[in-house]
Amino acid sequence: MRDYFLNFEKYAYVKGPKADGCILCLIRDQDSSVVDLSVYCGKLFVVTVNLYPYNPGHLLIFPKRHLKDVRQYTLEEENRLNELTRYFLDILDEVHRPSGYNIGYNMGRTAGASIEHLHLHVIPRYPNETGIADLLAGKRVLVEEPRETARRIREAIDQEPFSRASS
Repeated sequence: MRDYFLNFEKYAYVKGPKADGCILCLIRDQDSSVVDLSVYCGKLFVVTVNLYPYNPGHLLIFPKRHLKDVRQYTLEEENRLNELTRYFLDILDEVHRPSGYNIGYNMGRTAGASIEHLHLHVIPRYPNETGIADLLAGKRVLVEEPRETARRIREAIDQEPFSRASS
């Protein structure tokens, strides 16, 4: 596997040029102006590989409705989100074999949300993942380019019975 060196300066991303509109709504709508790394699109949710991942396999699970707060979920959405989270944890276990996960939201700009559209981060974690490049250069060394991650996850989904993530 080839190493990819990606600039991971969040400040540059936050202050840089933006798509015209909500990036997650544009992904949901399959707008050609944004990079679409979606691995699942159902009635209520979309799952995409993060274009600026913390680690390989970093997923975003977001509702199709443009929400800003978890308290806006319907019961149906909460149940579906739980099913999708479990399903994609199984897929990531198969594809990337992480040692653990960080799962959570950043709600609001003050909490670190650079996108207002509510989205759940699923971040695989690995032993000894912080390297010297991370500490000194403000860069992360990723062992897999996000487009390759999306391809591998789509391939794993194609091989699995999709009953738990079918709606």
